[in-house]
Amino acid sequence: MGLLSILRKLKSAPDQEVRILLLGLDNAGKTTLLKQLASEDISHITPTQGFNIKSVQSQGFKLNVWDIGGQRKIRPYWRNYFENTDVLELAELLDEEKLSGVPVLIFANKQDLLTAAPASEIAEGLNLHTIRDRVWQIQSCSALTGEGVQVSDTVMCN
Repeated sequence: MGLLSILRKLKSAPDQEVRILLLGLDNAGKTTLLKQLASEDISHITPTQGFNIKSVQSQGFKLNVWDIGGQRKIRPYWRNYFENTDVLELAELLDEEKLSGVPVLIFANKQDLLTAAPASEIAEGLNLHTIRDRVWQIQSCSALTGEGVQVSDTVMCN
């Protein structure tokens, strides 16, 4: 099951808009991932100061992606973006009441590096197998090369 499968479960008509909140630590590759989804140039990316918003049309869905900066000083403000979120991309936020039941997508980014941990190892380290109150998935990818970024890719899921 990939992101496309989750989107189909969430929205009865594919022409509906989906809001995706893209959260993660500083330098995790969030903006590069967003630019890959939008088929944009990734050669000049700078750290996100605040947030980026981009609408991406993919597989009949309009994805409104909010890329929120990951610097430690910005993280307390993440909760301001929780309402009306359709897809969550950071397992650490599972206990937030406003995000109850929201599916979780974790990109295991930087898989192009020899030192990258495989998605299965990351899933084990995050204890994803214990998540029972929502759909979750982990996607191996490289935002730099674009591999594993497309919404139709398959991943492991509970």
